[in-house]
Amino acid sequence: MSDPKHPSVRVRLTGQDGNAFAILARVSNAMRKAGVTREEISEYRKQATSGDYNNLLQVTMQWVEVR
Repeated sequence: MSDPKHPSVRVRLTGQDGNAFAILARVSNAMRKAGVTREEISEYRKQATSGDYNNLLQVTMQWVEVR
């Protein structure tokens, strides 16, 4: 597996609400706080919501460091 696009953005998913909307919100907020542009956050959300739940998780791991 390759490094995420924004490795400095770390998001804990283990032990958290696994609802897709909660994951999207948690990741988007972490990206915003790290200074990621609105355009990139929008692109992340577009890719993450373009498929099923597994796609959401895979895209999230491609964009940020998941713990």
